[in-house]
Amino acid sequence: MSTTELLQREWTAFRRPGRLIALAAAALTVIALALLFSLGNRSSCDPGRCPAVPIAGDGSTVSDRFWFLHRDLAPEGSITVRMTSMTGTITYPPPNHDQIVSGLVPWAKAGIIVKDGLRQGSQYAALMMTGSHGVRFQYDYKHDIAGSVGGVSEQSPRWLRLSRSADTITGAESTDGRRWHTVGTVKLAGLPNTVQVGLFATSPGDLTLRKVGLGGAIEEVRFTQAVGTFDNITVEGSATGSWDSDPVGQMNHTDWEKDHNASGAVQHDGVLTVSGTGDIGPHSEEGVPSVALTLVGLTVALIVAIVVAGRYGGRTARDTDSRRVMAARAAIVGAAIFVTGLVAAGVALPVGLAALKGNGIPVQPVSVPTGARVIVGVAAVLALCAVLTYGLGVLLRRGWAAILIGTSLIAVPYAVTALPLLPDTVSEWLLRLTPAAGFAVMQTMVKYPQVTAHYAPSAGYFPLPWWAGLALLCAYTAVVVRMALGRSVRKPAANTDRR
Repeated sequence: MSTTELLQREWTAFRRPGRLIALAAAALTVIALALLFSLGNRSSCDPGRCPAVPIAGDGSTVSDRFWFLHRDLAPEGSITVRMTSMTGTITYPPPNHDQIVSGLVPWAKAGIIVKDGLRQGSQYAALMMTGSHGVRFQYDYKHDIAGSVGGVSEQSPRWLRLSRSADTITGAESTDGRRWHTVGTVKLAGLPNTVQVGLFATSPGDLTLRKVGLGGAIEEVRFTQAVGTFDNITVEGSATGSWDSDPVGQMNHTDWEKDHNASGAVQHDGVLTVSGTGDIGPHSEEGVPSVALTLVGLTVALIVAIVVAGRYGGRTARDTDSRRVMAARAAIVGAAIFVTGLVAAGVALPVGLAALKGNGIPVQPVSVPTGARVIVGVAAVLALCAVLTYGLGVLLRRGWAAILIGTSLIAVPYAVTALPLLPDTVSEWLLRLTPAAGFAVMQTMVKYPQVTAHYAPSAGYFPLPWWAGLALLCAYTAVVVRMALGRSVRKPAANTDRR
């Protein structure tokens, strides 16, 4: 019998109504739960008044909110300032959440910036002092270059300079205003002749983790504000116009700013004080649904795949000892589950993301290649998990045993790490060591050192790159299937006694 004929025969045997109904129900469950999750998430702001999430030139969502004291700068010129101090406020931090305290979060920022206008998401290059990461030269949201290290107390005062020559921006720092050290140089292609240059201040929310469950963590974020004090401000080159003071993005809407210290810029006796809140950089994922969270029904589909494959593997072990037939049945199981996963993820992902956007929920754009990788990857992972469980059924000759082991080894680690139940470290190791690591194919969240966020499985961040997690699952599957196909059953020897 040819391979094609064998596969056709085994597919005919596999496609019983009960199995097909189970697979169809699994796909519909993934789609239905994606819709329920997406439609149930709505923005808390008034319709039509939700602030738009800034989009950078590369199409990614970014954070771009700060107070800006600025003026025009032509193609050749520079700004030099002395930053004498940087202070800040953190509202109601732990442990008691009962005080407003003085302090700076690690990535609070104040300094000087060159920016292509006031539009959020436009190109920029900035040289700044940070709360606890020293002097940094950052540009176009994703790029960060370290200057001198040390906290604000060790670094103050500090001279900062940004120089522009056409599209080239250079940041330099000095301790005395005479000896300068270049921190970084960048070319911002396409800068217009006139850009905005000036002083800025911003401060992201104070992120802390509250323990829940068996040691898991959920995020809590509080309002903060940074204040930079500057003097000896010099703008050289073809600078024109007067100083203007504006927020980039919405500001002065919180109770703290309204009742205590509004963000803005104040000048007194040659000293400028700029205060602001927000951030400039990659968009923080806090409170933003990840792609993994739009596929909440995958746990159900995974369990269905494990049950169908485990029972079929146990039946195969009783029906035949032919390796060829076993391999054909493994291929049929894998193909059927792959198609199920492809339909489920292929509908749930784009529809879920569209529903979230329609409800005013900011969602990190997913490129076509990334979206295709997630959809095909999810289908492949479900298929591999099914083949692995099928192999266990053949190896153990018991469908129930294969289902129990497959559920414990794959479904349980995936399900418990998707929730803030276990300590982050435990969840990370489960997704490094078990076949559930394969679900890293859903990874779309990027870890940036200059962004404070909860990089944990329960927040949609997987500890392994997508390809590494998939490779680990493939290794598990290959070992189990090889052992199952290598299983030998001794048959009674033929009677050769011719007496």
